[in-house]
Amino acid sequence: MINRKATAVWNGTGKEGKGVISTQSTVLENTQYSFNTRFAEGKGTNPEELIAAAHAGCFAMKLSFDLNAAGFTADEINATATVTLDPSQGAVTKSHLLVKARIPEIDENKFKELAEGAKQGCPISKLLNAELTLDAQLVS
Repeated sequence: MINRKATAVWNGTGKEGKGVISTQSTVLENTQYSFNTRFAEGKGTNPEELIAAAHAGCFAMKLSFDLNAAGFTADEINATATVTLDPSQGAVTKSHLLVKARIPEIDENKFKELAEGAKQGCPISKLLNAELTLDAQLVS
């Protein structure tokens, strides 16, 4: 088992308060988050942005492993996750992955097959109780 830890500290009300998030690795250390960073465009981070980063990173690494297992090595995998929060449902309802990859000697069908498998198989995808979509583009 591998355990990773992050800590959030919140002070004040939901709308006027503010908080900080720190990660075990200290990549984030007392990083600010607030109502405005979550529901508007304030300076700082928010839980959905962090989920998007986790999903993009997890997917890109899983795709790399799957490519290697199939005999391919990517020159570059550029993955972006867009997480949708629906405040009326109080839920993250979707994570859309956009991947653009440069992979020598792979055909489009094999690439899309492996990308779809990585979308379904990455641990963060398995964690999310949301619609997962993918736009996979092979670039040269």
